Amino acid sequence: MKPITRIHSRTAVLADENIDTDRIIPARFLTTTERAGLGKLCFHDWRYQADGSDNPAFPLNQAQARGCSILVAGSNFGCGSSREHAPWALLDYGIQAVLCSEIADIFRNNALKNGLLAILIDHAEHRWLLDHPGIELTIDVREQYIALPDGGRIQFQLEPFARHCLLNGVDQLGYLLQHAEAIGVYEKTHQEAA
Repeated sequence: MKPITRIHSRTAVLADENIDTDRIIPARFLTTTERAGLGKLCFHDWRYQADGSDNPAFPLNQAQARGCSILVAGSNFGCGSSREHAPWALLDYGIQAVLCSEIADIFRNNALKNGLLAILIDHAEHRWLLDHPGIELTIDVREQYIALPDGGRIQFQLEPFARHCLLNGVDQLGYLLQHAEAIGVYEKTHQEAA
């Protein structure tokens, strides 16, 4: 993972509620453990028409959504089954952060563990962002705020360990490996005492 300290982008909006993980990436595409290439499958059945061409009605296919790395989603985003492929697909698609007033717990945990910011905001702030697609935001992970175009800020909270991992570009295994020497000393001391 790459360290994440700040993200600056315009917002893309998917206002639909209850976008589940099967809508993010259909189950039939869960045959790989490779992350690369999943972006083309992200929102597959919503994003493409039956003939494989882009669905012009899909919000992220609109010109104003291209290149946006901050997604403002309708409430209860990421509900449904647990699958790490969902945050992997979003990341490979180019989404770096999802903002919402309600994000499914399992999806949020999977997202944060894989370097996708899944940020909870209050209902009023969420409604305002849904109603203003395409605005430029800056997300500051260290200070835990979202800077609005008018200079205002939306504060958010991240669990301290998730925040540490995001800022340092490590996952849980990477964190443990950073402490390999101390773990080795502990194991050696523990074995000698036994």
